[in-house]
Amino acid sequence: MFRVIDERFFVPLASPNKTVYWECICKLFSVMDHQPSFGVERDILVEELQYYFEQTQAAELEGEDVEGKSARDKANWMIRKLETYGWIDIETDKSYVQRINFKEYAVKVIKTLLEIAEGKKIEYQGYIYTIYSLVRSATDNPGIVLLSIMENTDMLIMGLKNLSSGIKHYIDELTRYKTPAEIMNVLFNDYIENIVDKAYHRLLTSDNVSKFRPEIIDRLESKSRSKSYMEKASQELAGIREISRDEAEELVYHYIHQVIDAFQNMDEILSEINRKNTQYQRAAINRAKFYLIGGEDVRGQIKEILSGMNEEINRDDKDLSGIYRIEFMDELIRIYSSAVLDEKSFYTPIEGKKAFEPEMLSDEEPNQELRDEKMRRMLEKLAKVLNPEKINNYVEKQLGDRQEMSASELPLGDTDDFVKMIYVRLYGQRKNMKYTIAVKEMIKKAGYCFNDFTIHRKEY
Repeated sequence: MFRVIDERFFVPLASPNKTVYWECICKLFSVMDHQPSFGVERDILVEELQYYFEQTQAAELEGEDVEGKSARDKANWMIRKLETYGWIDIETDKSYVQRINFKEYAVKVIKTLLEIAEGKKIEYQGYIYTIYSLVRSATDNPGIVLLSIMENTDMLIMGLKNLSSGIKHYIDELTRYKTPAEIMNVLFNDYIENIVDKAYHRLLTSDNVSKFRPEIIDRLESKSRSKSYMEKASQELAGIREISRDEAEELVYHYIHQVIDAFQNMDEILSEINRKNTQYQRAAINRAKFYLIGGEDVRGQIKEILSGMNEEINRDDKDLSGIYRIEFMDELIRIYSSAVLDEKSFYTPIEGKKAFEPEMLSDEEPNQELRDEKMRRMLEKLAKVLNPEKINNYVEKQLGDRQEMSASELPLGDTDDFVKMIYVRLYGQRKNMKYTIAVKEMIKKAGYCFNDFTIHRKEY
């Protein structure tokens, strides 16, 4: 490779001043790209770079011999450096005017780097349609067409493999995100925009290879069996590659079967992409779920308790026998609402096996008085069931015309009243309730000990 590319070619992009070098390269490339050819007078490019170095936002050159010099001196210095590193050629025409051209390989490298920086994505549809059109076309240049088919197939396979590795990159990046909001943001915004919407979705719908693959394979196999096609393609390829006719014929067979194998084995790549996409979505959701349930469950509470106790002991220099004197020890047990319900935590009781023994059904008439009594008890039980609507109405009634009140002002005559207070505190954390709560200090009232809290009426 270094017989073609100067061995110092990558020095500018690896130096401490890489930002300055790259911005100047992009500036020169932008000017040359709008010219009929890549040759531009040196004075024009010097003026462009001079304008760049005169800007206050231009990056500073560090550790070079141009510190303190004028912007024009820096522009000329940059052109000399790029020539030394093999990025540009400087030619003098018959009028003794110097013209600057980018080296051929430099143009390819710059375009590739710009595409990477812009996040340009491969359009699978273009490659598939091009291959499909080429295999169906009748042409007098079958060798050139075959090379085009090979090139587009290679680009298609490379794009699919890059898509697969791109999903793996997002899976590896998941550990960077520490909150559910960050994980959901990258899943529903960044990942869907760059992977699903731009590539994965179209790959499964409009760009689906299965729609075109059978005909592509059939036509290529038919061409490999056509004597006239093989003769024309071999003759043309022999002239292009400067090889013998026999070697060209073997190369034509090799290219045809290489394309056929690529399309036949493409399902493995597509299956891997589907697997990684499912794996990423599951990993993102599980990680977000872990953070949602990780702080308020029993394990999270124990962790908070132990961390708090350790801080108190270290700060006050207490010994372990003085743990009971820590103030918040009385508040260790609390009611909390879980953001995500984890069904795996439910205990499944063990059920024993019993043999079924049929019994004769009784044809006695049901006792109406007993039925009425059970119905009455059931209705009484249902009336005592507390739900968000009943608690809303209860709070509205207790507030009356007031905007706020303390929980200690609620009736507390019996256990049912205390249960209502618990539900007021519990439901007060929900968004759809007509009030909010703010927890205060621990109090005692009517034989009950609880943290008092303020009830605020929501304003709409």
